[in-house]
Amino acid sequence: MEPVPISFVPKWKDDGQSRIPFWVYTDPSVYQRELERIFYGKHWSFVGLEAELPNSGDFKRTWVGERSIILARSEDGTISAVENICAHRGAAFCRERSGNRKEFLCPYHQWTYDLKGNLMGVPFRRGLKKDGEVRGGMPADFNPANHGLNKLKVATRHGVIFASFDHDTELLEAYLGPEILPYFDRTFDGRKLRIHGHARQRIPGNWKLMQENIKDPYHVGLLHTWFLMFGLIRGDQKSRIVMDAHGRHGAMESTREATGKGAVSEGLNSFKEDMKLSDERIVDIKAEPWWNGPTVVMLTLFPNLIVQQQSNSMSVRQIIPRGTGAFDFVWTHFGFEDDDEDMETRRLRQANMFGPAGYVSADDGEVLEFCQESYEQGDSGRTTIAEQGGKDWNGSTHTITENVLRGMYAYWRNLMGI
Repeated sequence: MEPVPISFVPKWKDDGQSRIPFWVYTDPSVYQRELERIFYGKHWSFVGLEAELPNSGDFKRTWVGERSIILARSEDGTISAVENICAHRGAAFCRERSGNRKEFLCPYHQWTYDLKGNLMGVPFRRGLKKDGEVRGGMPADFNPANHGLNKLKVATRHGVIFASFDHDTELLEAYLGPEILPYFDRTFDGRKLRIHGHARQRIPGNWKLMQENIKDPYHVGLLHTWFLMFGLIRGDQKSRIVMDAHGRHGAMESTREATGKGAVSEGLNSFKEDMKLSDERIVDIKAEPWWNGPTVVMLTLFPNLIVQQQSNSMSVRQIIPRGTGAFDFVWTHFGFEDDDEDMETRRLRQANMFGPAGYVSADDGEVLEFCQESYEQGDSGRTTIAEQGGKDWNGSTHTITENVLRGMYAYWRNLMGI
């Protein structure tokens, strides 16, 4: 299939970012440009946690954009990221999701690489000698040093691993920016992490919809009965919204206060007055010193990471695009190695609110499917409206806003040249 020339990208009708055309979520030329300029360009993509690779030889298969990537910890303790494509005939040689090994072996012709992606062995490189005759063999000028796996640039900070195909990508700290870096370091403060488990789902929606969803606090108390009823996030709570200078990353913090019926719940269908919990331990929240006030911080790092600290539950959520109309969503729930038994139990119990079948998160996956259905079947020239709280993308001291969503599209439009 011939790639769609980028000159075919439709035109955005105005100079703003509060009316988003349907074709942004469906046009194949837009999607191809996103892959090249975002996922394979000068951006850091989240690829894993160091706690997933505790030992020498540990590896994990993951993704940047649509490209399969292998993370591995070498004997010297360093972590490398290589593309899962053999330099010989292009086979995706690693099929396991994770494991431990000393080298990578392509099954097709048994080319062998070390864990950093250097080519170590080529069968019959010098041919096969029989009856005084040498049969086959690579050319005399063949140099294994020039035929390793495609290596990505890697950055780690406090146990979190990022990778980029572009080796000129700016330093991770500069990429996050001074506004967002403190929120990142609030959760990842250097303490060793403990992995509690993974969950995976495929959502039939454009990958940007999940970034939008977490950048959109406006919907939280309207869609999510759980959040409204049990006071986890409500519009009347003390809140703060922060973005980086580019508008690509965002942080929403909120502090739990009231629960039950109040002014914020008047007339809302999401308020279920008769809703009760059979086991209230799931919303039994224990304050942690490192919170420094907020009981929830949701952090969106463009393009593919969501860091969740909701009460005592924590996770990183990785977005993996699968074409214009689908993405894989990988949840990794974690805590800290110094958590006592009580805190670990709280983290695990509260994690039931999140994930593919989470009491809260299942709502999001469903409504994103509803949106994508309309974008694909409706008039591609129609637009969505993201004007709650205005049309700019400044910070905010409340959650009745779509400013972070607008900030992302201001950055996206500039980056994409649309």
